[in-house]
Amino acid sequence: MRARRMAIGAGKTAAVIAILVWSLFPIAFIVMSSFKPGQDIFSVPPKFVFEPTLRHYVNLWASWQTFFQGLLNSTVITAGATALAVVSSTFAGYVYSRNSSRFLDASVLFLIVVRLIPPIVVTLPLFPIVNALRINDTHFVLAVLYATFFVSLGTVLMRTFIDQIPRELDEAAKIDGAGRYAILRRVIVPLAAPGILAVAVFVVVFAWNEYLFAFIFTSTNAKTAPLVISEMIGSIDGVDWGVLFAASTVQLLPVLLFVVLMNRYLVAGLTAGATKG
Repeated sequence: MRARRMAIGAGKTAAVIAILVWSLFPIAFIVMSSFKPGQDIFSVPPKFVFEPTLRHYVNLWASWQTFFQGLLNSTVITAGATALAVVSSTFAGYVYSRNSSRFLDASVLFLIVVRLIPPIVVTLPLFPIVNALRINDTHFVLAVLYATFFVSLGTVLMRTFIDQIPRELDEAAKIDGAGRYAILRRVIVPLAAPGILAVAVFVVVFAWNEYLFAFIFTSTNAKTAPLVISEMIGSIDGVDWGVLFAASTVQLLPVLLFVVLMNRYLVAGLTAGATKG
């Protein structure tokens, strides 16, 4: 029995190590390559000991100012999308949690189904509408699209978190004269803060890295960092892999740091409702 438990434990450890290697190797390769001399990036066998250089970052700054403008655009769009998604999901989650009807119960299934629809299915029909409204190539259109895409998931998550807040607290606040908005602001939001942060993490990761919507609905003014990186790959002067990896590292690090700092809230969002009785 002891040998069996040890074998199972060893198997789990091996599986975790394999998953970590599979997940972290591409990131490590990109970051390391951004500091390698150009001739060493794809050397065979790979060089793990090398003299670091900042040349690729200097060339990135000198040759691709559009990339840093793209980072600024990504920051503005991500912040706007996150704010819209969090506010909308919190209000909607509160309504779903504190009210019950056949319509609301059926619409929860609709929210899940909508979230499963591939983005490309709704992207192409939206293109003429966006053009007609003259909001293409703006920060606004991308922020709204990203927020809309995640409101369904955010609403389901917030409903789960708010369900765990005792209704007695609502009743006590009503007795003290609080209205719906006051209850939401003073009772629900503080207690559901972990859920709000979990929704924010999901939206930030999606909006920061999203490519399809940005590719279709922007061209110049609201071009995001992932779009500029794709332009580096298709450059007529050839691909400067060192600069490309430097740009990828700069684009990756902010969201990676954000996810690490918000890890516990991300886990809370993934396991929301798992222990609900």
